[in-house]
Amino acid sequence: MSTETQKYTRNSPYQSTMLVNYVLTDKDSEKETRHIELSLEEGMHYTPGDAVGILPTNRDSEVEAVLKALKYKGDEPVLDFFKKPTTLDDALRTKLHIGKLTRGSVNSYAKLAPEGTPGLDFLKSLAGQDNKSKAEEYVWGREFIDLLTEHPGGITDPQQLFTVLQRLTPRMYSIASSQAKFANTVHTTVRVVRYHTHNRDRQGLCSGHLGERAPEGEVLPIFLHANAQFRLPEDTSAPVIMVGPGTGIAPFRAFLEHRQTHGHTGDNWLFFGEQRAASDFLYKDEFHSMLADGTLQRLDTAFSRDQQKKIYVQDRMKENSAELWQWLERGAYFYVCGDASRMAKDVEQTLLDTIANGKDCSPEHALEYLNELKKAKRYQLDVY
Repeated sequence: MSTETQKYTRNSPYQSTMLVNYVLTDKDSEKETRHIELSLEEGMHYTPGDAVGILPTNRDSEVEAVLKALKYKGDEPVLDFFKKPTTLDDALRTKLHIGKLTRGSVNSYAKLAPEGTPGLDFLKSLAGQDNKSKAEEYVWGREFIDLLTEHPGGITDPQQLFTVLQRLTPRMYSIASSQAKFANTVHTTVRVVRYHTHNRDRQGLCSGHLGERAPEGEVLPIFLHANAQFRLPEDTSAPVIMVGPGTGIAPFRAFLEHRQTHGHTGDNWLFFGEQRAASDFLYKDEFHSMLADGTLQRLDTAFSRDQQKKIYVQDRMKENSAELWQWLERGAYFYVCGDASRMAKDVEQTLLDTIANGKDCSPEHALEYLNELKKAKRYQLDVY
């Protein structure tokens, strides 16, 4: 990434214009996944595999609820994390993380709260490693507003919020475009998170912002973030296998656009998974077009809810185990993007089984082969 790009950082972001913001999923989908396109300044550069950082703001309704619970007006002067003067209202909108409650915030609140704060003994009991599971149970599904309403009176000075709450941080999204095709824009794919807990409707901080408060024409602070650990092979004739269920498809759209636009000759195989083909097949027309023009040699999809027995990307890998092994043996690079907790582990185990079957070897030898792939940067992950 060029030094020009580096002039824009999380502390000094570029003020980008929202160019395109629409829902990719069908109205019948259980999910709301959006395609986002943001403007870039001349000279800002990214590489497929990189991420775009977006700095969100807290919802007006959430800010107002916190101010009401604290019994402040919002015009109270405070110093931000960099000791710059601002107002409490601005701090709650743009600087303080009032979303998901953390154990650290609960501990800090309990230390600052004066005697007589309702439930103070309970909050103090959550401190320390011994009570970690009890504390995790309390914070799950709660936000700062819940702490304030359930245990009011703990904040006696607005400046204390900078001790109790963490800094509002940017959210990183995998880039879904190639600059070879889209020179002065950056694309990404975002699932809007919405849920209901403890009698309140909630939403993801940045995804909610993009879903509800970032129409076309809106200005958003952004920066580009290099990810040197997730890169297309330097050998443009090398085959590439990509596994990207859900929004994990984003970097592979970028990879494929890049190889297509530059005329790279390496074969491409994409595995994509979601709930239903009719409502959740992200970028369906684009990928079918790439199949038709030869950019994609193979496209294997797994729609888990389209049949009685759920089918996932790792199931499609198993079905094509012999061919997967052939691709690996002729030098294919293998990429995974998406959920780290389950999907990536299941995909890795399936890859190990594929290697063991292909080599007719023990699990230990299959692991050695996989480790060799990692060393050669032929097995790369972008998981979260």
